[in-house]
Amino acid sequence: MIISGLQKITLLDYPEHVACTIFFGKCNLRCPFCHNMELVEHPEHFPVFSTTQILEFLKERIGKLDGVAITGGEPLLNRDIEELLKPIKELGYPIKLDTNGFFPDMIEKLIDDKLVDMFAMDIKSGWTNYLKVSGISNAVDDSTNKWKEKVSKSINLLINKAEDYEFRTTCVKGLHTESDFYEIKDMIKGAKKYYLQDYKAGPGMENLPYKPFLKEELEHFATIVSDSVGMVNIRGL
Repeated sequence: MIISGLQKITLLDYPEHVACTIFFGKCNLRCPFCHNMELVEHPEHFPVFSTTQILEFLKERIGKLDGVAITGGEPLLNRDIEELLKPIKELGYPIKLDTNGFFPDMIEKLIDDKLVDMFAMDIKSGWTNYLKVSGISNAVDDSTNKWKEKVSKSINLLINKAEDYEFRTTCVKGLHTESDFYEIKDMIKGAKKYYLQDYKAGPGMENLPYKPFLKEELEHFATIVSDSVGMVNIRGL
């Protein structure tokens, strides 16, 4: 387990919580619009935090923070992640974990062991465009085998077993089309929450052939999905 970053306070990464964010390097996907590509491809360029350092920080922040967000990269590449999550829970912190949904066995175990209070799962696109949008053809990990089966299983696990969760799609003009959201509507039917996240180019991404959608376009996509999901909202406008 290699922890590659710690943001000491965030009001954004864990809804309705004053939290810190723990970053894991590496990812099994290569989404072409990824904001953390350097962390994904070169985690060795980042400082390494030990589990002991993270837990000491959290002990000092008891009463000041009321949540811990776990993100990446893809945190569930770390099969030993429970060694971090268990002592965090023992300190009394609720945990939110971000995932791409390619590790349903890990998701199920974390649900059963009650180690994650909220999951946030990326729905990269509709099935037709999933390979392109998630960069599976450029992936470096065999967890992409049977990718549709894995993503489907993770969606169903969260809908049927998780205490709290959200699905979300970063909407990128140049990758997504209206048809994606008709497919997503069926993929996550019965879900509690779904967010469309407005794409914004990060540092070094200015020359990529991608743009944000207009507000009216995002609202249209939200309307498409809305009758199959409990709540649909837009972030980042």
